[in-house]
Amino acid sequence: MSVAFRKLIAATVAGAALIAASAASAEDVKLGFLGGFTGPIETLVPPIHDAAALAVKHVNDQGGILGGQLSMVQADSTCIDATAASNAADRLVNAENVTALVGPLCSGETIAAANSAAIPGNVVIVSPAATSPALSTIEDNDLLFRTTPSDAYSGEVLAKLLKDKGHDNIAITYVNNDYGKGFAEALQSSFEALGGTVAANEAHEDGKADYRAEIGSLASSGAEMLAILAYVDGSGQTIVRQALESGDFSQFSGGDGMIGDSLVTAIGEGKLDGFIGTKIGRSETPGTGMYAELAKEGGLDPNASFGPQAYDAAFLLALAIEKNGSADREGVSAALRDVATAPGETIFPGEWEKARKLIAEGTDINYEGASGSHEFDEAGDVPGVIIEMVVEGPGFKEVGQVQ
Repeated sequence: MSVAFRKLIAATVAGAALIAASAASAEDVKLGFLGGFTGPIETLVPPIHDAAALAVKHVNDQGGILGGQLSMVQADSTCIDATAASNAADRLVNAENVTALVGPLCSGETIAAANSAAIPGNVVIVSPAATSPALSTIEDNDLLFRTTPSDAYSGEVLAKLLKDKGHDNIAITYVNNDYGKGFAEALQSSFEALGGTVAANEAHEDGKADYRAEIGSLASSGAEMLAILAYVDGSGQTIVRQALESGDFSQFSGGDGMIGDSLVTAIGEGKLDGFIGTKIGRSETPGTGMYAELAKEGGLDPNASFGPQAYDAAFLLALAIEKNGSADREGVSAALRDVATAPGETIFPGEWEKARKLIAEGTDINYEGASGSHEFDEAGDVPGVIIEMVVEGPGFKEVGQVQ
């Protein structure tokens, strides 16, 4: 056997050993997705889930994660049933053994899932849509994050928007949970600070067939406009319909939970023209523009409520797991803060291959996402942008960012 041939054999054996070692160290990673696929936001959830799934696709199409593949298993957390949310989270954390969680979306279910399963299981949870201020004060061992701003800010913005449009006397009805209560408190305090009058501020329970008594109580206050802080496929829709039928209110406003074209479809085109709403938006950065193109290529609406935030939640978690170097849960929280914080080489949506290479080289990265920058504060919160929405014809139209 010649020397050259022996070297060739040795090189081949060494290469095979390297491949085998690499395969042995490769890990498949599993994310969980919690969302209210049934319940009062069921028409809003599919685009949010699809945006997170697009991030997973980008990871797998560009080499995978930790040498393996990234998958995402979903569970129905219903939005309003804390027990269902806890059970769904328990299944993903303890039976499916996910490394991290995207969602839930509603605030009450997020708190329930975090306290019952994610925090005890040392699982990082990133919600793209839970907005209650209550999330900021949970003792979470730095495991609870969100890629959307708090309703403390949304309430301020809606109050300013209503005052700027000449509304001085409003009534507020809110769904009796963490989301509704936090938003209502912020809206009332901000509206009154601007010189407006909140003639009534009353809670209601979701899931009822008849809200005529509640509407009558609100109307007796003499308010000219009804602000509805509830859900588009739940109590919010029923209250709008019955308020119009009774003639008690003809002017309405609402927060992000009410922003869905299914509201107009259910009530009837032309009946809600002028409805004033707000939704969580995104700052205009190179990343937001890149996501818009990627979403269109993937057959998604780039402007779907909380879609960009869901993409960012999934992509950020993938980056954090890759940086952490294993599918283990320990260390993901610190890695998440690292990949989301300047300084570092900027990574935009869809740039998984670039990010993976930089992480392997030991280079710091800073993700600038589909919904803007995500510089998490101590509570895991991010700053945000609020978009004015108005009903015009068959659905909601974006007016623009509220300054």
